[in-house]
Amino acid sequence: MARYKKTYSSRSVNFVVPLLAMMFVGGLYVLASRTSQNGASFILVTVAAGLAIYWVRELYKMTRPEGQKKMPREQEQKDWVYDLIKNNDSMVFVAEVPGPEDQINVRLLAGMLKIKGGQNFARDVQLDAASEMGISDYKYRNGVLTIKIQKV
Repeated sequence: MARYKKTYSSRSVNFVVPLLAMMFVGGLYVLASRTSQNGASFILVTVAAGLAIYWVRELYKMTRPEGQKKMPREQEQKDWVYDLIKNNDSMVFVAEVPGPEDQINVRLLAGMLKIKGGQNFARDVQLDAASEMGISDYKYRNGVLTIKIQKV
């Protein structure tokens, strides 16, 4: 049986929220213009308008449909594709890693291959039977990282 999930219509949010924000800023302007004749009222209305714009943007972010929100870090890691070619006593790991060569950092610790690159890229790959293995050679060319792992 399908479940009904209440969602707010973007049409009502797109109309009501800015209208309320404009009414709030207009009310502040009227109150400020009646109480003083100097520049303090202008500053108060400017600050109120800035806050109203900020909160309208935050409300739009909260009411955005689920499909338009950013993916969590775990989902980004699942989308990363790599190749692991296993032989009897060696492995070859091939993957795309962003960044210049001087930002690429590769480590093999306790069966976990840790790769760091540019643009806040960091991934961990669990390897089978890698406790007695070590990195023998690695190359990084045109965004492709190739690592040779052999028994020690």
